[in-house]
Amino acid sequence: MAIHAFTTTGFSFHLPFPKCTTAYSRSAGDRARTLCCSSGDGDLSGLINVSSESEFGRRGGAQMAKSSDGKRSIQSSDGELRAKNSEIWQLFREAQRNILSLDKQRALAVEELNKAISEKKLLLERIEELEIEKQAMARKDQVSLCWELLLRIDSMVLTGTISFGEASQMRQLIMDQKVSILDAFTEILQKKDAELLAELRQLSDRKNKNGFHIVHICTEMAPIASFGAVASFVTGLSQALQRKGNLVEVILPKYGSMDLNEVQGIRETEVEYYSYYNGQLHGNKIWTGVICGIGVTFIQPLYYSSFFNREKAYGYSDDFERFMYFSRAALDYIVKSGKKPDVLHIHNWQTAIIGPLFWDIFVQQGLEGSRILFTCHDIHSQPLIQPEKLALCGLDPTKLHRPDRLQDNSNTHLANIMKGGIVYSNKVVIMSSTHSKGHIIHSSSHGLETTLNMHKDKLLVSPCGFESSSWDPEKDKILPENYSADDMKGKSVCKIALQQKLRLPENASIITVGCFLSDLSDVDKEDLIAIVKNGTRMAVQFIFMTTGKMKSGQKELESLQVKIESLQDENIRFINRHDETLSHLIFGGSNIILCQSLHDPILQVPLKAMRYGAAPIAITSNDNGFRHFPDHDYETTKLAMFINSTFGYLSFSQALDEINNNPSEWNHKVFDAMTKDFSWDAECCDIYLSAYTAIKSL
Repeated sequence: MAIHAFTTTGFSFHLPFPKCTTAYSRSAGDRARTLCCSSGDGDLSGLINVSSESEFGRRGGAQMAKSSDGKRSIQSSDGELRAKNSEIWQLFREAQRNILSLDKQRALAVEELNKAISEKKLLLERIEELEIEKQAMARKDQVSLCWELLLRIDSMVLTGTISFGEASQMRQLIMDQKVSILDAFTEILQKKDAELLAELRQLSDRKNKNGFHIVHICTEMAPIASFGAVASFVTGLSQALQRKGNLVEVILPKYGSMDLNEVQGIRETEVEYYSYYNGQLHGNKIWTGVICGIGVTFIQPLYYSSFFNREKAYGYSDDFERFMYFSRAALDYIVKSGKKPDVLHIHNWQTAIIGPLFWDIFVQQGLEGSRILFTCHDIHSQPLIQPEKLALCGLDPTKLHRPDRLQDNSNTHLANIMKGGIVYSNKVVIMSSTHSKGHIIHSSSHGLETTLNMHKDKLLVSPCGFESSSWDPEKDKILPENYSADDMKGKSVCKIALQQKLRLPENASIITVGCFLSDLSDVDKEDLIAIVKNGTRMAVQFIFMTTGKMKSGQKELESLQVKIESLQDENIRFINRHDETLSHLIFGGSNIILCQSLHDPILQVPLKAMRYGAAPIAITSNDNGFRHFPDHDYETTKLAMFINSTFGYLSFSQALDEINNNPSEWNHKVFDAMTKDFSWDAECCDIYLSAYTAIKSL
């Protein structure tokens, strides 16, 4: 009987585990004996399959008969066969280990390759972002450099280096030929006034004037002096106007609380200039710089240094005197610097006195071509003063304290500064995102109905805007996944991320409601509690966040927090602090944003909500509260018409009902809201450009 030797070539390997078969036979009539090795889990034990121990011993231990030629056959012992078997299995195990190791290395290599591909993709995206940022910064630097040139010209006028006429020509030269000017003056900060002036005079080519020259005289500007609605408006509108080819600058008081590190190219003018107040001329320092690409001039009183060196901007008994001083000083500065703006844009009661000052005193001092536009951000705020105080800035009280001028309509013995701004301006714009011109005159004039009605032909209404570059779900870097009106998949991802961050039950189909609290005095807290109770019964999630600009007391806020948290519902979170990153995620992950008002000029919550695909719903009782209904007055803004007709008429319970029972209609509303442009560049900017155009033709 011949014994076939075992060899490794009899094994067949397949990943991830081998399956091998070896066969041998004693003769053609013998039973085939098979040695099989196979394991689904890689276990190498029990791989040899033999019929029985006795048969194995009989084959392995029997002596072989002598052959016909008399030679003795080879005798095989049990030990030899087992040694061969052991050697075979050792080779097999080693081969299998090598294969498993190679497989593991292959998996690691694939993982490293995928990681490298992902890192490459992220790197390319970052390079693209940096290129976009570089281009944006280049544009911003060009505007800033242009403004540094203009402000240097202002200082040369104050020091007497150049005349008013030449300064006006050079300002126009810079405005008309920004590109060639900037190419020529890349090292402006290193040049002395004489060198700068000599090079400017060499540029003789001129173009026709384009755009308006607008000067805002105001008491707020974001981000350096953010106290209310005026701050974001001035910065947002000014940037939008400059993007459309206009030249805009701002004059502010130099508050002691300002962080001048936020001002680019801040510099103090070498000479003082004087302004009139209370029968005397008083010295002021002038500081200039650039904020958000906008040229800014700061006026610092010297004798009345305490006027603006205080903890707060407003709220003092001498507020009228403080801002009257600033208003007169701003006009004195404009005249002394030789500026000839097309429009002096004034704001609220704080600078409303500029209207009478301009027409009674300054229009004949080189400002014959300028006009006044007055924006009223808060018509409710109307300080009344003794008429005699008007004389502090050089006005004649006897001429002004009349029914058709500054005399208050109700308290006739007092003067109303807000009324003076309306009467003495060429155009008046009242800011409102929800009301029409007719509604404001007849229902929201706060005692000025007669005045507004008399001047209704010059009255306009404008909505607020918002900074769309910082609030855009398609580009928002804070969101875990971006989305748009055409592709809303990312919004579900944002909702899950929000739920995970706040440890809320995770479910993309749950209705999530965000709410930003800024002033509890405007909130009916019982209505708010009723909304939360009603919503939690339907498994709605609520996320409350304070804005960091709370006007109401901390105790009142804590009381509301206790009431809400006392409901002991796992779907409620109250965050008693402002977190900018989390606020983006709340907008991104919410279906509804509860708003204290649909007119929100400071936080612009309704506008941001619509941009992020969340419905702005006013906080009122579920069924009986006052709602905004469409106002069909022909002088209604596009924003007011849209927001009132789309979301203004809905109560919270009605919104929930529509989400659950009419999702197609709800999604249509959300889509429409996301595709509208309510940024500063849109309707708001268009209204003001129309107003500037109208008053320049007067």
